[in-house]
Amino acid sequence: MRIALLPDEYLPDGTRVHAKMFHELAHELQALGHDVVVITPGDPNQQQRLIEDKYDSINVWRFKTGKTRGVGKVMRAINETMLSFNAWRAIRTKVKQQPFDLCINYSPTIFFGLLANKLKAHGAFVYLILRDMFPQWVIDQGMLTEGSPITRYFRFFERFNYRVSDCIGVMSDANQTLFHRLHPGYSNVEVLMNWADSAVLPQELVQNDWRQVWSLVGKTIYFYGGNIGHAQDMANLMRVARGMQDIPEAHFLFVGDGDEVPLIKQLTREWQLTNVTIKDSVPQHVYRELLTQVDIGLFSLAASHTAHNFPGKLLGYMTESLPILGSVNPGNDVIDIVNDNQAGFVFINGDDSALLSAAKQLAASPELRANTGKAARGVLEKYFTVQSAANTILNQYVQSRGLQ
Repeated sequence: MRIALLPDEYLPDGTRVHAKMFHELAHELQALGHDVVVITPGDPNQQQRLIEDKYDSINVWRFKTGKTRGVGKVMRAINETMLSFNAWRAIRTKVKQQPFDLCINYSPTIFFGLLANKLKAHGAFVYLILRDMFPQWVIDQGMLTEGSPITRYFRFFERFNYRVSDCIGVMSDANQTLFHRLHPGYSNVEVLMNWADSAVLPQELVQNDWRQVWSLVGKTIYFYGGNIGHAQDMANLMRVARGMQDIPEAHFLFVGDGDEVPLIKQLTREWQLTNVTIKDSVPQHVYRELLTQVDIGLFSLAASHTAHNFPGKLLGYMTESLPILGSVNPGNDVIDIVNDNQAGFVFINGDDSALLSAAKQLAASPELRANTGKAARGVLEKYFTVQSAANTILNQYVQSRGLQ
């Protein structure tokens, strides 16, 4: 079967978790004997409209389009709107010559729906992996108002994305319930949990001692890696760091980019925090090295969220047996998955005293860190394998074609 994957960023330059997740999915589908092509934005300055290459044995088509990161909200919206137009212009001849059987679309972005529709018109079954319900979370944050012109604009593309999809995979039971409440009438929604390749990074592939490089030797490192944006409510984690200043071995390492980087830098200065280190995004191989050298995996979601995201970064933490510490919006399944399996401590955002107390417990007990980290690894192996994700998607295709 010929399969197209549509992530808005991909390796080796993609720094967000879904770039790595899609690479793992591509490998799994290829190992099952399928012809896999990743179609993804390339360099805005590339000479050709389409560059075909291979990354780690995966066929990648990189189409020329404008930047969607670090360019401001208005320019990002314009460039994301053009994603499908630029992609189709670059690949249409190839698609007409060799159509795809299955298209796996990823949202966010909401703007690949038009491209998925083009592939569908040439015979593809469209499976949408829905992770953030944009623009809902932006409305929840008060950054947009329902009914405004820009919200209606985003809603148009969001709904088109849903309509063109033959099946929609959301990340949890709570998200499935929420989707049906927000968008009634869809019978093609199922739970597709996030996934990760469960292989740990071999020690011989670790090239750098980041504790030494960043002067963190002897510290118990609380690590946050990934998007540092409004959806995460990073002040939530900064308050924990402030509450831990009296524990000299505890140190907070933030690695990533996003709209709230200036905020956490400002709070570090204002609160005179000496236990915080902030670094820019790093390539995936460096990120994986970091996960082998830190002690606790941090995460945060804003309390105002109505969608119940399961942050992909947790899977990286689980892969390397890190205990998980964080807080989420009310009703989020993450609380039950982590706490019930004793894989860490997750609270409702706003319960600062409980979050700080758990952080101090982890700092005080290497045994607790080891036990919760081991349990986190067990959760990964039980619920979040790439094999399970691939099978779920392929089963939908098989059923739709009456092949069972």
